[in-house]
Amino acid sequence: MYDTLRPLLFRLDPETAHHLTLGLLKWAGDLPATRELLRAMFDVQDERLAVRAFGVHFKNPIGLAAGYDKNGIAVRGLAALGFGHIEVGTVTRLPQAGNAKPRVWRVPESRALVNRMGFPNNGMQNIRLPRTDARLGVNIGKGRDTPLESAAEDYIALLQAFHAHADYIAINVSSPNTPGLRALQARDAIEPLLRQIADARAALSPRVPLLVKIAPDLSDDEIDGIVQAARDVAFDGIIATNTTVTRAGVPAYAKQWEGGLSGAPLRARSTQVIRHIAAQTRGEFPIIGVGGVSDAASALEKLHAGATLIQILTGLVYRGPRLVREINEALLRENLSQPKWVLHPA
Repeated sequence: MYDTLRPLLFRLDPETAHHLTLGLLKWAGDLPATRELLRAMFDVQDERLAVRAFGVHFKNPIGLAAGYDKNGIAVRGLAALGFGHIEVGTVTRLPQAGNAKPRVWRVPESRALVNRMGFPNNGMQNIRLPRTDARLGVNIGKGRDTPLESAAEDYIALLQAFHAHADYIAINVSSPNTPGLRALQARDAIEPLLRQIADARAALSPRVPLLVKIAPDLSDDEIDGIVQAARDVAFDGIIATNTTVTRAGVPAYAKQWEGGLSGAPLRARSTQVIRHIAAQTRGEFPIIGVGGVSDAASALEKLHAGATLIQILTGLVYRGPRLVREINEALLRENLSQPKWVLHPA
């Protein structure tokens, strides 16, 4: 079905096509009959897929990365596609329009996207999160107009708004599309920022897991500094990685566009980062692996590298919703035939 639909969608501007598919998923998720039809087509229900990470039970390890459903409007429809978790956002404290259009481009030859969205969203007060059998993460970010020295205030306000409604909170300090945001990844900035957020979390109930999402464009030493800072303040895991500002693996015409590159060209580097973190932490610090997952092989690659959970987004654009089922079925085959990959028991 998606093979027929995709050429039609690809005739549209990428952002227009995205809003169309998101609207269809919202509609399908709001109606019990269409929601159950999607489940019958795409959802794999098998207890052997269950995973437990940072104290949370997931029905399977496959998630939807932040950026697809920024305002959480289609969570029910997306959950019906078989995701084990859905990460909403990035959400900011106040509503913001994001960067000027055009701000998303396809690179079909590379199965990639370039985006400079800039966190367009409705703001924390205007987002309502429904409950589903998929776990919900909320990805939160500093507002464009918030000075770096006041970033903690934004993150803490967002944490307070969502802690009771999310299964985990992702601290986004790695998008290349908000000016200055990546400066928060520097060791002298990240440790005090994460400590302030962790201290604010300590005053809240229920306790919500906190993860930090990092860029792929960091050195090993920089990655180690962030991971150590996160562990020092009792954060619960790392999301590796966000989009890249490099342009390796794309044709010349795509190098003119500003923003973050996602999709297949990011696969090797994100896996390398996952493997490095897993080795440095001896597998004791949960990792959500994201970047270039477009089939079962790339998903298994990240799990074997040390990820506990994985996420897709660009792969969904190019492969459609069958990708989720394809990966979950491959995990079941792998688990039965190759004991080297054993799903983390829930």
